[in-house]
Amino acid sequence: MARHRELMDRARSTTGLDDFGEGDFRTGLEILVASLESEARLNPAGEQAIQGRILLHLQQRLQIEDWYRRHPESDAEVIEAPLFGVSLPRTGSTALSFLLSSDPQIRYLRVWESARPCPPPGTVDGPDPRRGGDAGALDAQLKGGKRTPTGIDGAMECQDLMALSMASQIFLAFAKVPRYADWLLQADLTATYAYEKRALKLLQWQEPKRRWRLKAPTHLLYLDALDHSFPDARFVMTHRDPSDVLLSVCSVYADIMGKFTDHLDHAWIGELNLRSWTEGMRRAIAFRQQGTNDARFFDIHFKAMQQDPIDQVRRLYDWLGEEVSPEFAQAMAQWWAKNDAREPNARPDPALFGLDMDQARSAFADYIACMDRWAPTRNAA
Repeated sequence: MARHRELMDRARSTTGLDDFGEGDFRTGLEILVASLESEARLNPAGEQAIQGRILLHLQQRLQIEDWYRRHPESDAEVIEAPLFGVSLPRTGSTALSFLLSSDPQIRYLRVWESARPCPPPGTVDGPDPRRGGDAGALDAQLKGGKRTPTGIDGAMECQDLMALSMASQIFLAFAKVPRYADWLLQADLTATYAYEKRALKLLQWQEPKRRWRLKAPTHLLYLDALDHSFPDARFVMTHRDPSDVLLSVCSVYADIMGKFTDHLDHAWIGELNLRSWTEGMRRAIAFRQQGTNDARFFDIHFKAMQQDPIDQVRRLYDWLGEEVSPEFAQAMAQWWAKNDAREPNARPDPALFGLDMDQARSAFADYIACMDRWAPTRNAA
């Protein structure tokens, strides 16, 4: 694994650019690269893929800063009242994001622009060269894309935009990086969200102005920082029994990480996810209890999503004060009919990940009590 300064030099050399912009991405980069080198035990495929991904984010950051230098008017773009999905992973939030992306009146983060936001899509004449198999194949390799029916224009999480600041939970799914995980859990992501907003302004430049629909489970951990950059944001939160969530997300991490190491540490995956998501829910509860923040959230139970997803979206749109057009409703129905792939009933043995599910549920006790109030299962019957 190349050292962090070497990766920065490569990014400069390949782009011919030098300005990485403001905001401290170097701390995260240095810790991530050191953790990959000393802790991850990557195989050759993992080293090549993850190093290439880090280099891509550095190159994109240079290109974004070059764009703003040449087009400072881009900063006048307004990201108005975005809706963020801020749920635990594996709660139906991805399906919800795909349903929402069916609305022709909104803007979402498309798979082909997620890791390559520059140049602004609105400035590209003719077919965008990013919109094709290469970007999709890379995401399938790195993120286990076959699990999710993204399609060429599928909706992506904010993880790649956060990785521009080298502060993204996506790296935790790629490799065993305990030092980086510890740093990220305690890091102040105010600058990370400010830079995500910078990238979103670029993405919507010279396109029709539509409100953004964005999502990432990571946001649970950093709602105060997100709120600093997006003070008029609203939130949709999907809910599911956390014991089901834990086993499902651990399996996803193992599937992805297993491609990049020959020494997969299942116990670390279990420990990482239990610690991350219990802390995420603790912080989310605290955020919702501040002032009027709770009124900014719309809650959906996983069972309700499974039973009647379009009705749940209609309820969400009523709450937003927006309309579900016939075109939107038809597109959602078509997507759901094609992609309603339920998870298999078979579940891994919790002991594989070093998990005791009774202890795990106890760790989520405060969240379970809130979930019963926010999204009671009787409303999903």
